[in-house]
Amino acid sequence: MLNRSDVKMACVQMTTARDPAENLAVIAARVKSAVAQGAQLVALPETCTYMEKSRTAMQTRLERQADSQVLAALQDLARSEAIYLLVGSMILADEKTDKAVNRCFLIGPDGAVEAQYDKIHMFDVELEDGERHNESATYQAGDRLVVSQMGDAATGVKLGLSICYDLRFPNLYRRLSEAEAEVIFVPSAFTKQTGEAHWHALLRARAIETGAFIVAPAQIGSHENGRETYGHSLIVNPWGRVIAEAGDDDGVIMGSLDLTMVARARRQIPSLQHGTDYTKPDGKPTQD
Repeated sequence: MLNRSDVKMACVQMTTARDPAENLAVIAARVKSAVAQGAQLVALPETCTYMEKSRTAMQTRLERQADSQVLAALQDLARSEAIYLLVGSMILADEKTDKAVNRCFLIGPDGAVEAQYDKIHMFDVELEDGERHNESATYQAGDRLVVSQMGDAATGVKLGLSICYDLRFPNLYRRLSEAEAEVIFVPSAFTKQTGEAHWHALLRARAIETGAFIVAPAQIGSHENGRETYGHSLIVNPWGRVIAEAGDDDGVIMGSLDLTMVARARRQIPSLQHGTDYTKPDGKPTQD
């Protein structure tokens, strides 16, 4: 039974390499460190199992979820440490198309996959420094929101899932909070340029808007595929205050979450109850 006023969660910050075996060793060490500090749930960043150099190289690594030995190893890790493990995302073969999926998993203390979520919003951008990303060419976007639970029905915590670029779409987070999510995860591999400009502001805004805890494990540093990621994993409370932050290095951060804050924040600022329908300047209704 969880003590809802003191739920201990950890974020792993790492620099994912190309080799899944190398990354699994890092993940196992960081998870064990977090568990030694009392973590009941450990959250890993986006693309935590590998980051290949190119789309072609990635295609050679793709495997179906049912066949993934890497996922099986992560399930074994959660089981052996008797924790909830949030696998920020893995790149897997889509079962219905010739594309990949960017898929987040919540694994329970018994090693079972309790929930999975496919990233909905694709990062198709061209930054001022010439950095380009075109995720929709490679990945099949998800089409459903996911809220799961940590613990039993009486004292459990409702968990909302999202991934990285989803962070820029506040309506997604409003829907998660309307579905009673109390903690929302944002595992990420934010670019250095966009992270420096927007990471803290967006995460704090999503916490304030939803009255939820935001837990955002992140990639950091220079990767073998040439990407540079921002780091600064964060845990933010429902009032928008940062309660734990990583810096520019690999490591683990811990946060003690008082879930009673969620109801208090939503009661004090009841914006979730005050939504309304709007019309566009042309008088037509808006579309979600």
